[in-house]
Formats: sequence, structure tokens, C-alpha cells
Amino acid sequence: MKIDHLNIVVKNMDASVTFYGNVLGMTKTFEATLEGAWIETVTGLQNLSARCVFFDLSGCDVRLELLEYSKPCGEKLEENSLPNTIGLRHFAFETDDMDALIQKLQAAKVSFVSPPVTVPFPVGNRGTKRLCYFHDPDGVLLEIAEYQNSEE
Repeated sequence: MKIDHLNIVVKNMDASVTFYGNVLGMTKTFEATLEGAWIETVTGLQNLSARCVFFDLSGCDVRLELLEYSKPCGEKLEENSLPNTIGLRHFAFETDDMDALIQKLQAAKVSFVSPPVTVPFPVGNRGTKRLCYFHDPDGVLLEIAEYQNSEE
């Protein structure tokens, strides 16, 4: 088994497409409106209409799915932006140049939780890890990580 995709429900699809496409450099690969009995059955929501956009990231088999529900609309729960709330809290992007990515995110006015921090021990067989948390336009917690093998 493998992970097929990650899903984020967004408030403003255009802002999220700009963020994940232009700022993070993902490639938009699919867009559709989801409606009808099939999606109502899957979600358990009646009279559903949602805009769906998929993104791919170079070198990665896991896709990102964004959904913007026009009906029924959901609500944002502020505690979901905190790292200690129970449930899925974040996913991480690996980069080879954290400093360049941070500059790009700062130019896009991204909200960071902290500056980059180096983990004080090797992370498995990946070596030294540097990371930081930040939020997308809807407050979804994301991580960027950079590894440096101790043999380099």
C-alpha cells in the first residue's frame, strides 16, 4: 500500500492555487467540479458542490488535492492550526535549499511558527535535519525540511 494523495479543504481556491502552484512550485494537473450522488455517498453530505484541484510535486508520487466546498460550506477551526491538536496536524515538504524557499515564502507574506531549527540528533538514516513550520492561506500547518548527510 502507498499514499495516493493528501487533501486540504480550502476557503479560497484561487488563493490556494496561487500558494501551492506559484509559491511552492507544485504543478496543477487536474481540476473539476464535484457534484452528484457519487460524491454525496462518499462524503455523507447532501446537495454537495465542490471545486477540486490536484497538484503534483516533482519527484514525488503523492499528490495534493484541494477542495473548496461551495455547498455545504464548512467552518475553520482555529485549533486545527496548532501543532498539538489531536489528529492529522501537518505534512512536510523536503527541500534542498531551505534558505531560498524561506525567502520565497517570506516574500509571499507566509506566516511562520518559528525560524529554522536543527534537530540535535541524526534523524534515522537521513542525517542532520533542519526544519520549520509555517501556515498556508487557510492556516493549515506545513513543514519544510532539509537533510544533510553527515558523510557530506
